[in-house]
Amino acid sequence: MTCVLAIDQGTTNTKAVLVDETGAILARATSPLTTTYPQNGWAEQSAQAIWASVRAVIADIVAQNAGQIAGVAIANQRETLVVWDALTSQPIHPAIIWQCRRTAAICADLIAQGHDRAVVAKTGLGINPLFPASKLGWVMHNVPQARDLARRGDLRAGTVDAWLLWNLTGGRSFATDHSNASRTQLFDTEKLEWSSDLCALFGAPQAALPQPMPSQSRFGVTAATTALPAGVPILAMMGDSHAALYGHGVRAAGTVKATYGTGSSLMALTPARGASSHGLSGTIGWTDAQGTAYAVEGNITVSAQAASFMAQMLGLSVAELSDLAQSVPDSGGVVFVPALAGLGAPHWDDAATGLVTGMTHATTRAHLARATFEAIACQIADVFDAMEADMGAPLTALRADGGASSNAFLMQLQADLLGRPVLQSQVEEVGALGAAAMAFGALGIVMPLDTTPTTVFTPRQSMGDLRALWVQAVARARG
Repeated sequence: MTCVLAIDQGTTNTKAVLVDETGAILARATSPLTTTYPQNGWAEQSAQAIWASVRAVIADIVAQNAGQIAGVAIANQRETLVVWDALTSQPIHPAIIWQCRRTAAICADLIAQGHDRAVVAKTGLGINPLFPASKLGWVMHNVPQARDLARRGDLRAGTVDAWLLWNLTGGRSFATDHSNASRTQLFDTEKLEWSSDLCALFGAPQAALPQPMPSQSRFGVTAATTALPAGVPILAMMGDSHAALYGHGVRAAGTVKATYGTGSSLMALTPARGASSHGLSGTIGWTDAQGTAYAVEGNITVSAQAASFMAQMLGLSVAELSDLAQSVPDSGGVVFVPALAGLGAPHWDDAATGLVTGMTHATTRAHLARATFEAIACQIADVFDAMEADMGAPLTALRADGGASSNAFLMQLQADLLGRPVLQSQVEEVGALGAAAMAFGALGIVMPLDTTPTTVFTPRQSMGDLRALWVQAVARARG
């Protein structure tokens, strides 16, 4: 049976699954990654470590000898910038990941100069350090080697998908897909090409950027750089959130999904290209044989990572934190706002900082634990409300995926906060399955997607009091 190896390169882990044409997962592999925070507001990963983790999961899948691999699909963490030397294939700077806020002042200055409206019109994205555009401008200003390589025509700059493709193909292919390109803030999402105006505005060398291609394309073939044999085609590349939406079987407007990861993304398809008026982003979902699908998205900077942060502060594991949170009926008025790298959608406040408010002599560690899970759910609810306002119609439910979606306590909190059902995905690897389905499409095979949820969490109680406290706490976090 025909199989596709789907790589899901995330911020915390790189995962891989081997999928057959029925949608069955034949083999799984995972490899952890570390993020460093060298300065306040900075967030980096080793680009070499990202590539090494991909090589590791590929080797693990191949060693399991579960089936013949006819193609490769890639889903990846988005908005992370990798810059490297084309001659040596060596990175010239740590990968500046999506969480990094080192360009906050640059972005604020561009907004003050009145550039935001024109940028939104071309990209659907408000100027923000989340996106690679200002990151690449920062590299060109602060890394002398980047300027030297650019002058010689040897600088390569791209998101993680482009970096992986380059290495998988031994430097023969330098491309990105439309979904990842649409998250750079350098891509005209109407013309489906890099914008010279935006490159000039952010100081990004257009010649260093990869070729943008549909998400379902023959991006190249593998070289002998991994445990895969040479000549295996790379048939699909998508941002991880886009791949998750595709993996949920969403092909038309009206369904919203939330991916609960280090950060979180809520995304829904829209009938046409457009911009948000409620603090969200317009983006490209994907481009395949049916054309370009557009979407609206809300990005949360610190989501499930809030649980890791609080667990570490309290000297617990995340599982222990969850158990502790469930030992009390409420948070006792305590609210945790995990603005550890500013606030993303729908607030977009890089100056916001994390805080815990509402503590009294009666506050216990259990209240802090519960407030952490409530914070994850409240952030999702904020974006859900904004998305509903953008669409001008009620959203009936939320489809949930990602690692933290396996926590039943969190999913019930989410249903209660939204007042809508939350549909928990059957498998954690929805993004990888979405990318695999896209790759099978390139082979002329329709891979079925089982979108039946494992569990449907229905609202049990009103959480209006918590939402009111949350709004007050967010205002304080924003100063």
